[in-house]
Amino acid sequence: MITSFLPGFLLSLSLILAIGAQNAFVLRQGVRREHVLWVCLTCAVSDALLITAGVAGFGTLAEAVPWLETVMRYGGAAFLVVYGAQNALSALRGASAMDAAGTPPQSLRKTLLTLLALTWLNPHVYLDTLVLIGSISAQYPDKMAFGAGAVLASFVFFFALGYGARLLQPVFARPLSWRILDAGIALVMWAIAASLILH
Repeated sequence: MITSFLPGFLLSLSLILAIGAQNAFVLRQGVRREHVLWVCLTCAVSDALLITAGVAGFGTLAEAVPWLETVMRYGGAAFLVVYGAQNALSALRGASAMDAAGTPPQSLRKTLLTLLALTWLNPHVYLDTLVLIGSISAQYPDKMAFGAGAVLASFVFFFALGYGARLLQPVFARPLSWRILDAGIALVMWAIAASLILH
């Protein structure tokens, strides 16, 4: 089980760590201490639904179309290589520090509607969860453990980001911190891609 659970956890964590609009929003809400519980829960539950659908749905499809598993394995590896390269380029170029200040408090309703739009209207989230995690889960002996690891990573990450944001504010005020994070994400992506190709 651990041989499937841990890769699921690490892959999901690597995908979620990529700095994007959703994570910046969670980080900003955490720094401002506004609706943090609901923001973290909304992100994690959304991911859990998509990951579960990806793991369950892709497994069924892979059984019906045997060659699809191989295509998706190499396709997933190619995607991870490119995704890692994007993070590596971001690390080399540097990123601007996040500005979390300067806006008045929002209502819970408006906050959650904004977050749901950032989550569910982002085509990238479907590629990460339904396609990538779903296809890679089929490569492991216990795909449900792989999915459980991926879901746990989402909960751990969003709650750590939301509630730890206040502590991270001085760190992520410096662009160098974003560069180090992006470099780490690139290395993990490439390591997972290599394991898929050599599998």
